[in-house]
Amino acid sequence: MPPLSRTGAERDPGGPEYAGEYRLQAVLGAGGMGVVHLASSPSGLRLAVKVVHERYAEDPDFRARFRQEVAAARRVSGAFTAPVVDADPDAERPWMATLYVPGPTLADQVRQRGPLSPAELRRLTAGLAEALRDIHRAGVVHRDLKPSNVLLTDTGPKVIDFGISRPVDSDLRTETGKLIGSPPFMAPEQFQRPREVGPAADVFALGSVLVHAATGHGPFDSDSPYIVAYQVVHDEPDLTGVPDELAPLVARCLAKEPADRPTPAQIMAALLPPSYEAEAFIPSQRRRPVLPADPFASDGPDDVPARGRTDASGATTTRAAVPAPPARRRRTPLAPRLTVSAVVVLVLAGAGAYAALRPPARPAAEAPAHPAEVATAVDGWHTRLQEHGGAAAPACLHEAGSLYCTARGVTLARLDPRTGEVLWKRTGPVAADPPLAPVPLAGGTEPLVGVASGPGPLRAHSVEDGAPGWTARADVPETFRPAGGVVVLTDGHGALRGVDARTGDGRWSHRLPGFDNPVLGAYDAPTGLLTVSETAGDGRSSRIGALLPATGELVWSRVVAGDAAPVGRTADGTLVLASRYEGVLVDALVLLAPGSPDDPGSGPAAGSERRVGIHERMQLAGIAVRGSVAYLLSLDGRLVALDTAPEKGSRRWDLETGASNVSAPVLGPDERLYLSAADGRLFAVDTARGAVVGQTRPRLENGRLGYAPQVPAPLVAGERVFGTAPDGSVFAVHARVAESW
Repeated sequence: MPPLSRTGAERDPGGPEYAGEYRLQAVLGAGGMGVVHLASSPSGLRLAVKVVHERYAEDPDFRARFRQEVAAARRVSGAFTAPVVDADPDAERPWMATLYVPGPTLADQVRQRGPLSPAELRRLTAGLAEALRDIHRAGVVHRDLKPSNVLLTDTGPKVIDFGISRPVDSDLRTETGKLIGSPPFMAPEQFQRPREVGPAADVFALGSVLVHAATGHGPFDSDSPYIVAYQVVHDEPDLTGVPDELAPLVARCLAKEPADRPTPAQIMAALLPPSYEAEAFIPSQRRRPVLPADPFASDGPDDVPARGRTDASGATTTRAAVPAPPARRRRTPLAPRLTVSAVVVLVLAGAGAYAALRPPARPAAEAPAHPAEVATAVDGWHTRLQEHGGAAAPACLHEAGSLYCTARGVTLARLDPRTGEVLWKRTGPVAADPPLAPVPLAGGTEPLVGVASGPGPLRAHSVEDGAPGWTARADVPETFRPAGGVVVLTDGHGALRGVDARTGDGRWSHRLPGFDNPVLGAYDAPTGLLTVSETAGDGRSSRIGALLPATGELVWSRVVAGDAAPVGRTADGTLVLASRYEGVLVDALVLLAPGSPDDPGSGPAAGSERRVGIHERMQLAGIAVRGSVAYLLSLDGRLVALDTAPEKGSRRWDLETGASNVSAPVLGPDERLYLSAADGRLFAVDTARGAVVGQTRPRLENGRLGYAPQVPAPLVAGERVFGTAPDGSVFAVHARVAESW
């Protein structure tokens, strides 16, 4: 979005007078793709409205790319971008309206006032790293980060223009004739392996942007885009003029190999502790909770997919409502890579029925932490687990009578769920990203839980004392699933492998027939199968299947229309899919009935298919299924109960919970449903009548540090409900007294 200094020009005489209901008042700027206008909403909000050039409006491929740009921009938090207010990619002249953000672009700032000072450069580095972390968590790879796409505001830098190809911005094109970026700020892999471009390419672009901000020119400079391309791939960057204290970090960002570059979180950690000026310049993380859901999610190392647990009543809970879609090979470079997703928010209500973990005895050598905070009263307990590192809610797993949690600075801890006493705790470095919940790996005489940090491998830990065991490469938690004694992992490029959950030894490795890049879904213990899915590049169809974890054999698969992802099962075994509009909004549920009882292996491949409309599109935090009823929870706290039975297929009730930035919903006994809010509140909902029956108090870090960037779902075990809060605490309340929380 161009700076305020460009406003005031007359409206484009050859352009439209309106975009939707918005009257276009003045031209803010123009580019190869379209014109950006100043406009106002009916309530008086100043907007920047991008209207596509008429010559591209008739191009179906261009419309598809613009539609995906709108979807990508909507997924990313407004803390680091210009929030999308409205859009119509299907209009005669496609348009998108975002909140107008006053401030110059970095390109204009450097052009008019010269290179930034070292202090300004440090603030810019921290702000852009935090922005990229937010963008990647939402499952988006920007692919065109450059000075003209960075706005400098009084609350920190904001990144705009999400991955749209600009057909006239450069002479350098791929073999399909589509622009893949701006050569001076592109990574080597964008020239060499454009289909393999991932989040690391944005980090390379960040390095180039920082060199430009520090010196007024890029690390690779030439008037010819072809020469620049050669320099990017083969030559060392010119860092002359970059401050000495930042030069090593910038050089790492500009590494030729993507794996050698730091992640945005590592860049932020390298800048710690931030100066007072940096803290004032960069806003607190306000990551929009993206639909980390099962099975897709965002590329941040912290987002994890849904893991659904099926209880005795047939209830399943999942975070898989509206995940970020996987990489779509036939789309343009703005298609996000498959990542965690999205996430994200970690939801762990389990991944099916696992072998029971034997609760070990507490090592006598370790004393419980925070004894003053441990309580045994009937109203529950509250234990602060995290010691430092900023606002972040711990993430926990309840398994076989024990509570296992991770937190910033805490690799793994075991708590007594009755009292909150910390039985043992293993500390580690303070990660910049929110913690991820442990996952159950193996039971028996030597039970194990797994911990994945973003980015980093999956590591097995003994529940006896937290001692680390085997590790397996899992760059993001979305790329693995524990499944009945086997852990299934994907490399993100189509290959799957199974490893023994107890030893980490490999069992099998291969590709699945019919799948190019499958996404791992939930493990269903009753059938012993792991769901996989993949959406076609054009978004018009999705392949759904299931494999046998022990051997990797694909047991069944089928193709359904549209962009769909598995989210749970009804009591009769019907597989529930969320149908997604523009990869973000859920507009219907697709029900795949089981196949013939005489052929259990056929699964839903041979069953009927039925679609249940939601009546309106919803941006969901998660879906929980009990019996035939699906409970859909939107990110803004709206909860809808939808009966999917053939004779009903209608809405039971619609509830505004009063929460915002919420976790996935979790079902409990006595027709109760629970959810957590970003301020640390835990809500209880009576699903029989669609009413909130209780909520706990907010638990913020020092009462002032704002909301958690991710909201782990609560855990239900018997009559206890466990929640976590951004003050770094874990707490328990009794389900039967929710009215008095």
